[in-house]
Amino acid sequence: QVRLVESGGGSVQPGGSLRLSCAASGNLGSIIALNWYRQAPGKQREFIGRIISSGNTRVANSVKGRFTISRANAGNTVYLQMDSLKTEDTAVYYCNAEGSIGYSVWGQGTQVTVSS
Repeated sequence: QVRLVESGGGSVQPGGSLRLSCAASGNLGSIIALNWYRQAPGKQREFIGRIISSGNTRVANSVKGRFTISRANAGNTVYLQMDSLKTEDTAVYYCNAEGSIGYSVWGQGTQVTVSS
């Protein structure tokens, strides 16, 4: 069993930065990828990026150059560094774990609001 807890959300002005964290606990060895998604009001959940067990990362074109994914050396926390934030980045951000045995676990989400 894997549990995910996101943190770091909040309110920021356009052009600002936030760093979200996703702390994973439980059977960490079964995780093959940790993904970040977001969902804005009235919109579908959108894939932001991922980091796989090897450490390779990928981010969506919509945030490339502004968002970066990394993880702590211990591997139990994944970060989403968000720079040059725009009003359209306002959403609830979710962490998702994909498991080697086919499971998919979601965190509770953290709200990010970009507003002047």
